Amino acid sequence: MNMQAMMKQAQKLQKDMMNTQKQIEEMEFVGKSSIVTVKMNGKKQVLSIEIDSESMDKEEIEMLQDMMMIAINDAMKQVDKVTEEKMGVYTKGLPGLF
Repeated sequence: MNMQAMMKQAQKLQKDMMNTQKQIEEMEFVGKSSIVTVKMNGKKQVLSIEIDSESMDKEEIEMLQDMMMIAINDAMKQVDKVTEEKMGVYTKGLPGLF
């Protein structure tokens, strides 16, 4: 394969990677724990947090904090999983990129 063809292929790969990353960033992910639901986008920005207030007393603030952390981490894991699945096509053999 000549150098020009390789460069063209590399440019196409870069464009495809950028398009896939944009798709992931526009997706929404929902993380849940028993009384908390967190929605975030593919940029890992929290869009909303919903708390089932009927299930909680004021003394349960520590539990609420733990539930929020679990829900946020759950949503982030989903973002990472989809990023790895979709971007892995481009990064085979290149460890540590995503």
